[in-house]
Amino acid sequence: MTRSRPRMGLRYLARILLLAPFVAVLWPPFYNRAEPAIAGVPFFYWYQMLWVVLTACILLFVYWCERRSGNDQKH
Repeated sequence: MTRSRPRMGLRYLARILLLAPFVAVLWPPFYNRAEPAIAGVPFFYWYQMLWVVLTACILLFVYWCERRSGNDQKH
């Protein structure tokens, strides 16, 4: 039981990390601007697309943590 505690902490932190994409795009006035543009794409668009990719990475990490902790509970 002592061994699963650090994994539970990691699992909890991974779930909290799911809030980052929500908070990052929650308030549009924060990113509602054209500059800095990357390759002619205004900040407003590439910021949101960046969060699509980051959210996929975060979900992969959370899935990995959940699956790993699920394996511990089965044994």
